Amino acid sequence: MGNLRFLLLAVIVAGGGFYWFGNQQDVPFTGRSQFVTVGLDQASALGEEAYNEILSQSDVVTRGETAAMVERIGRKLADVAAPENPGFEWQFTLVDSPQANAFALPGGYTAVYTGLLPLTVNEDGLAAVIGHEMGHAIARHGSERMSQQQVVQVGAVAVGLLLGDQSIELQRIAMQAFGLGAQYGFALPFSRLHEEEADYIGLILTARACFDPREAPKIWERMSAAGNGQPPEFASTHPSHATRIDNLNKWMPDALAVGEASCGSEQ
Repeated sequence: MGNLRFLLLAVIVAGGGFYWFGNQQDVPFTGRSQFVTVGLDQASALGEEAYNEILSQSDVVTRGETAAMVERIGRKLADVAAPENPGFEWQFTLVDSPQANAFALPGGYTAVYTGLLPLTVNEDGLAAVIGHEMGHAIARHGSERMSQQQVVQVGAVAVGLLLGDQSIELQRIAMQAFGLGAQYGFALPFSRLHEEEADYIGLILTARACFDPREAPKIWERMSAAGNGQPPEFASTHPSHATRIDNLNKWMPDALAVGEASCGSEQ
């Protein structure tokens, strides 16, 4: 039984390696290689379903200057994202809610909450936020997270096989350790990477669309000044405000160059 167990483990590891390397693709804008097994059509269908469910339970704003502004800025960003658009039909919706939140789901289903507007202050700031959320969708971060869950599940099976002849208590401890390792060594670092990647993509889109990318770090400065506390970065799904500000300022020369090339004196 021991030999059979190790044979099964070897097959799982080898198969997992082939599966991992056989489902790599490059992220637009950054060129990072990512593991994605979820098709575009499937992801978009899931995004549309989730979007409709969220909006059915929300106070959607369909008229007025602010809703028109969200639509106008979103369309301008979508136009300049066309070369990297994976095939999404972008939608932009304003939701009346005190939450300081925004999102873009697979398929391009995007929403901005009114509670975020005091932090964005102006159209340039709002463009940076919408561009960031679009960056998540363009980079297919949602599909990547779903695909990574498959890897974690295979890893749990492998651990179970490896310790199949050990005591229940030892198996329990090992699975808990595996879970913590997967969370802090895999899931959370990737989540922070996704946020940084979306920050970069959003900054470039903002500049391409002739908005001022220098408003992007100011949003996080205001967020930090508002006292919105964060857990330690290693335990968080998001980089710290300070890290985001530093990154955005580091990337700013590239964004300004993009804006100059795209817009000239218009920016």
